Amino acid sequence: MPRRIILSPEAKADAQDAYNWYEEQDRGLGDEFLRCLESAFDKIAKNPQQYPVRFDDFRRILLRRFPYAVYFEYDDISVYIYYVFHCSQNPAKLSKRLRGS
Repeated sequence: MPRRIILSPEAKADAQDAYNWYEEQDRGLGDEFLRCLESAFDKIAKNPQQYPVRFDDFRRILLRRFPYAVYFEYDDISVYIYYVFHCSQNPAKLSKRLRGS
């Protein structure tokens, strides 16, 4: 049975910012970003352990088509999304956010 996806407020803001930016670039591109993000969420909800641990105990999935990584943890019931990270950002931002979780 798929786990429930729970996004931190920061992860929701990350996704909204990315959506807005892509929509400004080309109408409909933000929707495509959200479809790719939802696809990633569906995959990790079904089988989170298949994705590698990339930072401390956080696992990562890369989005198809977009330069984003989703960092998460999980338990038997839920997947906790902490960061929708644009891969060109300074990795120190990743460390700061995830260590503060």
